[in-house]
Amino acid sequence: MANSYWIGIDLGGTKILSGLFDSKLKLISKIKKHTDADQGGEAVLQRITESVQELITENKVDTAEIRGMGFAVPGQIQPNSSFVRYAPNLNWRDYDLKPLMPKAWKWPVIVDNDVRMGTYGEWTLGAAKGAKNVFGIFAGTGVGGGLILNGELYHGFNGHAGEIGHIVIHWRRGSELEDIAGRKNMMKRAKELLDDAPKKVRKPWKDIVLPTLKSSSLSEFYEADDPIAVQIVEDASRAIGCSIASVINFLSPEIIVIGGGVTHALGESFTERIWEFAQKYSLPKATNDVKFVTAALGDDSGIVGAAAYAKTRFEGK
Repeated sequence: MANSYWIGIDLGGTKILSGLFDSKLKLISKIKKHTDADQGGEAVLQRITESVQELITENKVDTAEIRGMGFAVPGQIQPNSSFVRYAPNLNWRDYDLKPLMPKAWKWPVIVDNDVRMGTYGEWTLGAAKGAKNVFGIFAGTGVGGGLILNGELYHGFNGHAGEIGHIVIHWRRGSELEDIAGRKNMMKRAKELLDDAPKKVRKPWKDIVLPTLKSSSLSEFYEADDPIAVQIVEDASRAIGCSIASVINFLSPEIIVIGGGVTHALGESFTERIWEFAQKYSLPKATNDVKFVTAALGDDSGIVGAAAYAKTRFEGK
């Protein structure tokens, strides 16, 4: 029997992860590259093309045996198309990926939202495997969500289902969840706080370039009880927890999976605080027997989900 392969691409605000999978969705190999979104869409697609070619070459894959590719993008995708309506962390609006895909890609490609694919990955092979009603929320450069309802990936009427990062937290200010809990905006908030902070508080941040600060570095400040880090992380945990409570009250999922670079870097104390707020703001007993778990696949959630969803769509299995 001939080999068959699936490819998963997870395009994030700061990194691109590409993975090659066998017919049973076992990860064979993966490659990570910087997104460098400021260089434009064509440059980003070129790095993805290079990653795919490296996977093929290094693993001696016959391209005729590639059955399909899932392509996860951090933004709103027009259903059943390669058209990105809006991807704020890439600065893409009304952007069609199809013309930028190389002609050498003879296999079918499905494009979908990155967190939706991460949720699908956790439902297929991760922390939510076997569940029927799942809510996934991932906090990284931005914040996004995904839904499995009655055992099916849910897109909604216009394909926007799960976009929890854009739920309004402060209606007078117009603040959205992502404004408070996405790493990119957390760093903007840190700058505002530092500008008004006394010299003693500003000193540890003196040589830090805030827009490029990694989640792991933020975690170090947080663990050291730095007052700026503690405040922005506390605000993020409260905002995420309140948003999860709204989902629990509205949809009543059986399991909530939380992942993303910020979540993994800040660790258990962060997720525990989020769940405290979620329970506080949920209806009485609404969280009974609801599982709140960290993504089991880590950074691989997106590529696993993208490959798995491509397999489901193109092979029906």
